[in-house]
Amino acid sequence: MDDAGLRAVLESHTRFRAGLPGGKRANLAYTDLSHRALPGVDLSDADLSGARLAGVILSGAKLDAAVLFGADLRDADLRRTALKGADLRGACLRGANLASADLTGADLRQGLIALQDPVNGFRILRHDARPGELDYAVLTGAQLADVNVSGQLALSADLSESDLTEAVLNGARLRNAVLDGSDLGGAQLHLTDLTEASLRGANLAGAAMGDAVLDGADLTGALRAPPTIFYVDDTPLHELVNEHERWCDSDGLEGDPARLGEVDFRSLRKLEERRLTALHAPRSIFFGLSLRGAHLQGADLSGADLRKADLRDADLRGCKLGGALLTRADLRGARLGPLEIAPGRFVRADLSRADLRQADLRGAAARRARMLEAQLSGARLEGCDLSEAELEV
Repeated sequence: MDDAGLRAVLESHTRFRAGLPGGKRANLAYTDLSHRALPGVDLSDADLSGARLAGVILSGAKLDAAVLFGADLRDADLRRTALKGADLRGACLRGANLASADLTGADLRQGLIALQDPVNGFRILRHDARPGELDYAVLTGAQLADVNVSGQLALSADLSESDLTEAVLNGARLRNAVLDGSDLGGAQLHLTDLTEASLRGANLAGAAMGDAVLDGADLTGALRAPPTIFYVDDTPLHELVNEHERWCDSDGLEGDPARLGEVDFRSLRKLEERRLTALHAPRSIFFGLSLRGAHLQGADLSGADLRKADLRDADLRGCKLGGALLTRADLRGARLGPLEIAPGRFVRADLSRADLRQADLRGAAARRARMLEAQLSGARLEGCDLSEAELEV
């Protein structure tokens, strides 16, 4: 297809998507679009069955509910591409870059396309590679919730920091795959081959791993289901938190301040609106916990695991969050500015070296915050006050 023909198809599809007269759904099945530059294009609902898309640039494009059955996407640039509900059965994604792509509910199972050949009858479309292949694909930070990857080949694929909650990975071959920091909560991993895979810091809470092959897999720091009750020196964690809150409410006259370290707070389920000023809990686990509206002024949460935590409207002024994991955390409306400790004296919130990739900071107040070496790729910063913040440009 030449440039003029492609433009006409895209313009007609745009009208189709907008419900305007003259619009027509794009039919690019079996079309050779390899190595084309199509960043940001909207091909949602389009038919790209069996299309040749090797090396194509589709970064930031919209392909929601698109049919890519048996498509050749080898080495394609699909960074930040929306592929929600897309049909990718049998698509070859070997070496494709899907970093931060949204594949929620996509179908990535293996599949075959049989084409009618006038000489040889039916033949299988293979694009010179095995169908349904994800070998060496980059899916760092990808949204893969509810995705179906059953039986898929993903040798040495990079799935670090990806969201695979409730994903169906039964029988998938993930040998040597990198799943560091990924969320596999509630995922189905029956008979999944994870030989020599790296799952450092991955969340495996609720994952069904019956008969999964884990020979040589690295599970260092992987999170399992939290304990029903967490004890600190024979004292239940919830009692220590209650005593700390009483200490806060009485201005230090009653209760006791909690000085904890590497504690799993997930057993508390939620800490919404709790008064936890000056809480000392470095390297503790708050993964997925609701801390909405919590009072954490001056708290020490250095190196804490706050991935996917709900910190909306939380008061984090003067909080120590150096090296904390805040991937996909919800920080909308959070207060991350300086904390006044005496007239004219302030303690700044410290997020140096914090991992804020894909965190939501819309409307947050982070004035004068220290954010040296903080990772902010994919973070939403619309309306976030970063005036006078220490940021590396």
